[in-house]
Amino acid sequence: MSLNRLIGSLSSLSLGKSALSGSVLTCAREFHGTVGNMKNLKSRLPKNLKLPRFRFEANVDINKYTLTPLKTAKTGGRGPDGRIWQHRVGGGDKVLFRMIDTKRIGPKTGEPLIERVYDVLKDDIHTGHIAVVAGGNRKRYILASENMKPGDLIMTSGKLTDRPVLAKEGDAYPIGSLPLGTVVHNVERLPEQGGCVARAGGCSGMYMRKIGDQCVVRMPSKREMIISQECMVTVGRVSNPDHTKIKMTKAGQNRWKGIRPKSGLWQRKTGYHGRKIHPIKPAVVYRGALSEKPEVFPFTV
Repeated sequence: MSLNRLIGSLSSLSLGKSALSGSVLTCAREFHGTVGNMKNLKSRLPKNLKLPRFRFEANVDINKYTLTPLKTAKTGGRGPDGRIWQHRVGGGDKVLFRMIDTKRIGPKTGEPLIERVYDVLKDDIHTGHIAVVAGGNRKRYILASENMKPGDLIMTSGKLTDRPVLAKEGDAYPIGSLPLGTVVHNVERLPEQGGCVARAGGCSGMYMRKIGDQCVVRMPSKREMIISQECMVTVGRVSNPDHTKIKMTKAGQNRWKGIRPKSGLWQRKTGYHGRKIHPIKPAVVYRGALSEKPEVFPFTV
């Protein structure tokens, strides 16, 4: 190339304009939104959404219940568009996902549903142990209570009684049928919604009092929630309460869990200047019928 042609080429370039052509710019903009990355995604999700640490394979139907552990793939903190949505997520051991049935639905008339506990095992994802139970014509995974062991018989009844029932650990009843002071877990906020409170290892709440057709449940944080007397709860505390006492001996243990290290800017406060003592927040009231389920966005490989 001659010197004149080189000078002419350099003079044609402008720092104010991009040196990429239109087709290249289009590819750069659409790289993270290709069909392969946005597969099965009906609309764009907000970036502040908390992502799970794993995702399912494309050929897995999560709406069909199965006892077979499902293989998972790591998200690495990246969203469906391929960009990092959540930092401090990456790596970790491979985990298997087991479908845990949190709906302890029993007959509202007649005898309660009796199920036998066949096995209590450790789950890769949940902090509490899970139990394999069978009764009637179905077999499923449920959250195991603290003292549950193979061979136990547990009952599930949806009948709301006037007098308190004598329930043992692992049984599920409407909270209005239990005596005051009962320790419960897997608490429903709305009837037939499924347990969504006190499901982690060692968690529980206490049935404190009854106000009309509403029941008050106090959590260990002293926060109270007011729910309908028809909401199902499970008696007892969730199993594996000592999972919080396991100390990390090396940084690799957090990497096994898929947790990346912090930036190092966080420092523990010494308490030299004291702490603010906040009053207990008012009780949260859950009432009304179960609303329609939000639209589900499948997040597959």
